[in-house]
Amino acid sequence: MSDPLDRRDELERTLELAAAEACAYLTGVGSDLVQPPGSAELLAGVGGELPRHGEGAPAAITELARLAREAATRSGGPRFFHFVTGGATPAALAADWLTSTLDQNVVAWVSSPLGTRLEQVAIDWLRQLFRLPEEFDGVLVTGGTMANFTCLAAAREWCAERAGFSGAEDGLAGSPQIPVLTSGYVHASAMKSLALLGIGRANVRRLARDARGRLDLGALADGLASLDGGPAIVIANAGEVNAGDFDPIDQMADLAERYGAWLHVDGAFGLFARVSPRSQALAAGSERASSVSADGHKWLNVPYDCGFAFIRDDRWRRGSFTEQADYLPPLDSPRPVFSYQAPESSRRARALAVWATLRAYGAEGYRAMVERHLDVAAHLASRVDAEPAFELLAEAPLNIVCFRWRPPGVPEEELDALNTQLGEALLEDGRVFAGTTMFEGRVAFRPAIANWQTREGDVDVLVDVLTELGERLLEGRPVESLEGP
Repeated sequence: MSDPLDRRDELERTLELAAAEACAYLTGVGSDLVQPPGSAELLAGVGGELPRHGEGAPAAITELARLAREAATRSGGPRFFHFVTGGATPAALAADWLTSTLDQNVVAWVSSPLGTRLEQVAIDWLRQLFRLPEEFDGVLVTGGTMANFTCLAAAREWCAERAGFSGAEDGLAGSPQIPVLTSGYVHASAMKSLALLGIGRANVRRLARDARGRLDLGALADGLASLDGGPAIVIANAGEVNAGDFDPIDQMADLAERYGAWLHVDGAFGLFARVSPRSQALAAGSERASSVSADGHKWLNVPYDCGFAFIRDDRWRRGSFTEQADYLPPLDSPRPVFSYQAPESSRRARALAVWATLRAYGAEGYRAMVERHLDVAAHLASRVDAEPAFELLAEAPLNIVCFRWRPPGVPEEELDALNTQLGEALLEDGRVFAGTTMFEGRVAFRPAIANWQTREGDVDVLVDVLTELGERLLEGRPVESLEGP
């Protein structure tokens, strides 16, 4: 029989099997290849017909564990530097196991008093960690995109009311357009959120003063002044994705206050600069914003998926996400109803992992981790700067180091193709993981230090492996292509 009820006696054995496989995986995550070879070929063979009769939970988990050993990207390990990805601290990981076991639906207090209360506490602890004022309220969401979406939905309602309508109730058709002003650093997730909210990508003015995307502060002032007091959204970027640079948030806050605009700070990972006295000046002014977003599965090091949306005046968010049905709590419920504050209705209890990791390591633990990562990034930048075959393309103010391979004798016009090849070779090699990007029109690497286990030796491996693979690439290139001008 395949009915789960008929196989209930498999539960304990299956959980023991999963725990043993998880421990074995975690034991090797720091030394295994980050990307096992042959993963694509292996995974191509997975699938086929849906089984008519199941083989039972132990057999399924055994097969899943085999696939994980042979094909899972070790993205939770110390040598994964792609996409500004953290890992999962021991406390967060264990709490996440319990989260799945407890299987709470944090719609409202009535559905999960535990999940609801821990979310309230987790949000308040995060607010304290980021040194945000008490008037900020927040909610946990699935990640940076939904955090931006939640904050910008509140901004939409704020702008709409000033124009005499409700975006959530009336829609935006036939209504005045909502202008959005930002720098060239604006993240794709913010643009995606604006598209989903009906504000539209075309209404975004990227006010950049150079190819890198740095804000033209004068153009921002002129743009806001030209609106004659009309509502607008200003997006400040705390930590752009190529080099970790910051918009001048404090000065943008001055302009937002002067002209009456909504200031949103996209702090996906850069908001963590506020955790340490060494870096907090980078994100100064975030406390003056109307809304602030951040990611949890980045520098907080909790499992996917997790993000935070903080909003100074909560009524604008509630205007976007309230829902009414006879079986749901009333809108004026005296108990928290988090589904009225975020896009999701059914909500995983991701607060358990957030609460547990903050309870386990505290503000000082996170300060120490952030400062260690600042040191590791500085060490990587110094290694790159000291290598004749590498070129540091930007300062490293936080945890991202932007550089490219520039071996002597290779013409400038060949460097993009060569760095692209090196990036592909690095991912294929699998010992360490870092992706490429375009920085000021040039192909570059942008490793991000965010995993709680990463130390200086791990970024040394990155430089050493890139050097080794680069030399192999050069050996296979035609001699005439290496001749100088």
